Amino acid sequence: MEGGERLLPKGFPKLKNDTFLRAARGEETEHVPVWCMRQAGRYLPEFRETRASQDFFATCRSPKLCCELTLQPLRRFPLDAAIIFSDILVVPQALGMEVVMVPGKGPTFTEPLKEVEDLLKLRQKVDVTAELGYVFQAITLTRHSLEGKVPLIGFSGAPWTLMSYMIEGGGSTTMAKAKSWLYRHPEASHRLLQLLTDVIIDYLVGQVAAGAQALQLFESHAGHLGPELFQDFALPYIRDIAQAVKSKLKEEALPLVPMEKIGELVKKMLEGFGTQRYIANLGHGLYPDMNPEHVGAFVEAVHAHSRHINKHS
Repeated sequence: MEGGERLLPKGFPKLKNDTFLRAARGEETEHVPVWCMRQAGRYLPEFRETRASQDFFATCRSPKLCCELTLQPLRRFPLDAAIIFSDILVVPQALGMEVVMVPGKGPTFTEPLKEVEDLLKLRQKVDVTAELGYVFQAITLTRHSLEGKVPLIGFSGAPWTLMSYMIEGGGSTTMAKAKSWLYRHPEASHRLLQLLTDVIIDYLVGQVAAGAQALQLFESHAGHLGPELFQDFALPYIRDIAQAVKSKLKEEALPLVPMEKIGELVKKMLEGFGTQRYIANLGHGLYPDMNPEHVGAFVEAVHAHSRHINKHS
């Protein structure tokens, strides 16, 4: 680890709050567990201070900074899980693509994929430990630093979402270029999606080996696909990842961690969903202009209201 001895992914502190994991396994819980997408984010002044002088992806490559950013919301709010600070676009970086964070614009690929021949520029075999070991180190450090307070979530972007970024060159409201590939180059699209799938499987298994206790696969751009395109170019790869990760975890005698797809839950979720077998979240995540006090109120309200319903049901 930076400036000292690297911690090993073993001898982790005993977990004190397993509500998130029990809900993910479908077990009974005393309250509805909560975590929020982007809970380590710009709405926190301490996050902005930590990130002020550091390039975004340089931060992602610093296990020490990732650990600090992951822990910050846990110091403020009684959240039921931590999610490692990283970015889904570290996977295209591992394939050899350059991604930079442009102020006011967001993540930008300096050379996006334009033609089928561009696939040859990608690494066809990726050593995830060599290319993404910094994420594993961050997970191990954070797992130790959490001292068993809550579980730690690892994650990756799903193949279609990553493919769309790699072709569009960044964010897009239409995904027109990426969708065009699906129609014009279906075979090449499947090749790219399979390459991403293979890397993601190893990446997620590596996160569990490093200490992640649950996994999240973000298919953020699924809404740009119609039912047929989703069935052909997204769902099969999501299923393959889920099955292969579970199989590899079993082969390597690693914990079979929950891998659930968390839906959008709004303020009436408790009445609509009850209080069991799900995890409260925000479909849109936490925006930079959110008041931290409002975030705390949301977490406390979910806990208190679900406990009340359980007590009187």
